[in-house]
Amino acid sequence: MKNDPAFIGFGEAAMAFAHGGAARGYDRKTDNTATRAAKLADFESAGVRACDSAADAIAGAAAILSLVTADQASAAASEAAPHLGPQALWLDMNSVAPDTKRAAAAAIHAAGGRYVDVAVLAPVHPARLAVPLLVSGPHAEAGKAALAEFGFTNIRIVAGDVGAASTIKMIRSVMVKGLEALTAEWILAADAAGIRDEAVAALNASWPGTDWAEKADYNLDRMMLHGLRRAAEMEEVVKTLDGLGTGSAMTRGTVARQRAIGLRGLVPPEGLASKLAALSVTPAKAGVSSREDSPCYRETPAFAGVTVSEISA
Repeated sequence: MKNDPAFIGFGEAAMAFAHGGAARGYDRKTDNTATRAAKLADFESAGVRACDSAADAIAGAAAILSLVTADQASAAASEAAPHLGPQALWLDMNSVAPDTKRAAAAAIHAAGGRYVDVAVLAPVHPARLAVPLLVSGPHAEAGKAALAEFGFTNIRIVAGDVGAASTIKMIRSVMVKGLEALTAEWILAADAAGIRDEAVAALNASWPGTDWAEKADYNLDRMMLHGLRRAAEMEEVVKTLDGLGTGSAMTRGTVARQRAIGLRGLVPPEGLASKLAALSVTPAKAGVSSREDSPCYRETPAFAGVTVSEISA
């Protein structure tokens, strides 16, 4: 019989993985009257039964996919742990630091469950169940089997305890989410300076085969839709880097830039020019300082309060 686990969290990733059948799930947005109807519609469109609580969703489930926001990953495990069945698999697919996953694992194991560290290594669209997954920890084999039974087709076990898979994910995000933020900073500046076409042409010449206008359009789309979620993930990356002692200065900048754009709450319009217009960047002046205490400092909607002190905190 095909394994139809419970979902805790039902956002973009869970919706990409859901295939209906006997699956059920819970998302805390159903507790809020402002977001309940839309989230229930998400469950219905995916053919997944919405439950009124995490306890109801996981009751009797042999496997649970945890797909919440990074800042809720540990709390989700702690709150669900008392309701797990014996030997139930908690498949933690959240983008969080190794220490965060180890704390979640402690809660799950103390309750008699089995915790599996799962790292999702690519966008869930268009790959869906073919997205590459890494799994680690003492129950990695059982986790891999459950994921494969559910329908995932690209799963690899990495050696090590809980935290091994997530470490790979976190360090990957330094580049992936960092490049998003850097691309946004570059194209916003180029547009404000009135040299967008020249800036794109210069990078296209330096990286033959890459369309930087297309890349900027895609990255801004992702940040406008998911900037707050990405900022939460990158805060977990900061924890990872600081724990390694290698420094996190640039990643702290990524947190700030992702959050600044995400806080705008914008629905991405079609096309790069429309996205830049929506971000309402004011024309730049040569030599304008980014320091808050400078008389030249101008807080613009594109920065949404990003400051040097925030980046270097």
